[in-house]
Amino acid sequence: MNIGTAARQSGLPPKTIRYYEDIGLLTADRAANGYRDYSNEDVHRLRFVQRSRSLGFSVEECRQLLSLYTDRDRASADVKAIATEKLGEIDRKIAELTGLRAMLGHLVENCYGDARPECPIIDGLSDLTSDH
Repeated sequence: MNIGTAARQSGLPPKTIRYYEDIGLLTADRAANGYRDYSNEDVHRLRFVQRSRSLGFSVEECRQLLSLYTDRDRASADVKAIATEKLGEIDRKIAELTGLRAMLGHLVENCYGDARPECPIIDGLSDLTSDH
């Protein structure tokens, strides 16, 4: 199938598919006319990468997961280790965002939001960015 069909079936834009080819995540066959020729397995791999990316896996992690996907002798422990590490990263990001939200929420609560020039948000931001 051509790249347009592969794009529709995988839900990825053709530009993204070409990028994945350029970085070696996917290698499409070439038709007699020189155009890319994608198989159903290629589309499946593209969906696999798309789902992995939507869960926060980096391109390099997707490369590892694809390698494990095609290795029928893999240990599920290898896959779980990658997913467990990603889960830890997500938990750390959630904790960081929760702290940022609490800090910004506190600043917003303490700002009157009126015509006066005094602004706890500006004061708080200047304290946050100072070097002392």
